[in-house]
Amino acid sequence: MDFEDHPVKKDAPLTAVEREDLSTISAEELETRVERLQAEIDRTQKEMKAKKASREAAAAFFKS
Repeated sequence: MDFEDHPVKKDAPLTAVEREDLSTISAEELETRVERLQAEIDRTQKEMKAKKASREAAAAFFKS
């Protein structure tokens, strides 16, 4: 069986995080988790802004 036979879903890691039982995690660990997740949100938003700016620049270029 080849790796290509089983494509990995892009949302799989996020789904695992969403389903995790948080009741077993200490308050300190939850604070760390929130900080790390916020850092990932910030990184994702930065990438979204960069892609949007690139798309807008391309649109402006082809309008002229």
